[in-house]
Amino acid sequence: MPRNSSPAQPPASHAVAVRTVRFGAMATTVDASAEVAVESPVNIVYGNMPYAVMMTTPSDLEDFVAGFSLTEGIIRRIDEIRSIAVAPRDEGIVATVELAPGRFREHLARRRNLSGRTACGLCGVETLTDLPTAEAAGGTTVPVTAEAIARGLAELEHHQQLNRLTRSVHAAAWCDREGAILAVREDVGRHNALDKLIGARLRAGQDASEGFVLVTSRASFEMVEKAAIFGAGTLVAISAPTSLAIERANALGLTLVCIARADSATVFAGRLADTVESVAR
Repeated sequence: MPRNSSPAQPPASHAVAVRTVRFGAMATTVDASAEVAVESPVNIVYGNMPYAVMMTTPSDLEDFVAGFSLTEGIIRRIDEIRSIAVAPRDEGIVATVELAPGRFREHLARRRNLSGRTACGLCGVETLTDLPTAEAAGGTTVPVTAEAIARGLAELEHHQQLNRLTRSVHAAAWCDREGAILAVREDVGRHNALDKLIGARLRAGQDASEGFVLVTSRASFEMVEKAAIFGAGTLVAISAPTSLAIERANALGLTLVCIARADSATVFAGRLADTVESVAR
């Protein structure tokens, strides 16, 4: 696991003064306070070379940088990161990453500039040939059960501490094969939440051989790609998928389950363990 050198990070939320206005016959105006999620620019620097500015919630930033480095193709293994140093600045946060020498040389050969909004997953890709290239699973992935998905969904809300305060952030969770939630990360950006989760699992020395990813957002192409790069066999999303996400999941052999609710879910690619056939597209 890479060493960290980071001062205390900014809070993930803070209170602001608000005025609540109620309409209709019982119209009233009430002064109050509300907890809002913090959104900060994080400049990711490899060596002394800036690579990306991402808008994130400033929590679990070492996890975010580790996961981002993997899903961006900067590293292939967590031991290729020597250290991560997170330093708040007046204008934002700087995360400096020291890569293993060989990996840094490869990074220099392929670096691209990236300025990412919170909704951005492929913001720095300039041509279609620059799209990410996860590989299809090399082995047989054991499908998860509908029961496991239902358990993960039932547990998820209890793990969303920041969203409980702000009602404005996404979550990404890693569930074991029985659906028990082992890790959750939250962020104003859905891609960031997933990168944080991936980074947390990498830094803890955990792989994606058994279990599944559960996200509170829609399933887009890049969410499928990130999950596959991590090695997950199943991605479960509360909202619907995009057409390209379905195509990519089928190409990668990843099971894609969306519109997941307490009593139902729709399988768009692959299959669950308690169904007979894969969904063919």
